[in-house]
Amino acid sequence: MSGTWDADEPEEPVRIGPAGWLRVVLRGLAVGTVVFGGLGVLLLLRLIERPLNGVQRPWTPYVTQSVCRVALVLMGLRLTVRGQQMQHHGAIVANHSSWLDIFVLNSRKNIYFVSKSEVAGWPGIGWLARATGTLFIRRDPRQARAQTRLFEDRLLAGHKLLFFPEGTSTDGLRVLPFKSTLYAAFFSEHLKHRIWVQPVTLVYHAPKGESLRFYGWWGDMDFGSHLLKTLAARRQGWIELIYHAPLRVDDFPNRKSLARATEDSVRESHKKSLENQKLRERS
Repeated sequence: MSGTWDADEPEEPVRIGPAGWLRVVLRGLAVGTVVFGGLGVLLLLRLIERPLNGVQRPWTPYVTQSVCRVALVLMGLRLTVRGQQMQHHGAIVANHSSWLDIFVLNSRKNIYFVSKSEVAGWPGIGWLARATGTLFIRRDPRQARAQTRLFEDRLLAGHKLLFFPEGTSTDGLRVLPFKSTLYAAFFSEHLKHRIWVQPVTLVYHAPKGESLRFYGWWGDMDFGSHLLKTLAARRQGWIELIYHAPLRVDDFPNRKSLARATEDSVRESHKKSLENQKLRERS
């Protein structure tokens, strides 16, 4: 499935039994200890790192990476990685299915998310995002020039910025059309001859017997309820993280052609992965 869809589709009701609540408590305490303990370590390191290195972050991204890897293990989620991570300067673009994307993408690579400004004020998630160097933007055409300068500063400093071009998260069964607006920054005079863009596909495979949309988080779904459902699962599913060949910005005439090429890579891989999963289930 792809293209547009009714993002107001209702989510499946959360039903958690006694054993499920026990898993919520045990997993929740373990994950919370790791995440917020790691945040404390990161903030302490940043007190030293900031005055010595400024915008560069030679140490703290490895704290984030380690925390996210451990958190996935504690939640019981298996991650399969395919493809090679980009070594060039540049950005990463990926489809967006769940709040779990943050843990998955951070667990394998030192990256910095680009997020809408509202996220900075969210309790918990906003604190973590600010601490890990997330770049917050407002989707306002009047601020396009200022945002381009921010992207330039971070990309030329060697940061791998990660964008979700769909502009919203989905149920995990489709890839929405990629919006090309943010790609415009890649074509600035300071960047277009120097950077690459790597498409990345995330595919969530639900626990056996659960809805295929089990890990999807979309529309007005409540984060707390979705978190509880995930922690309570007796069996967890697994996640595919697929790195595609990087694309050199100089090889494309404009932002729309680059957005279309990255979307095609992500969409094709996502569709193929879900089809292979259905074939495995039938056999």
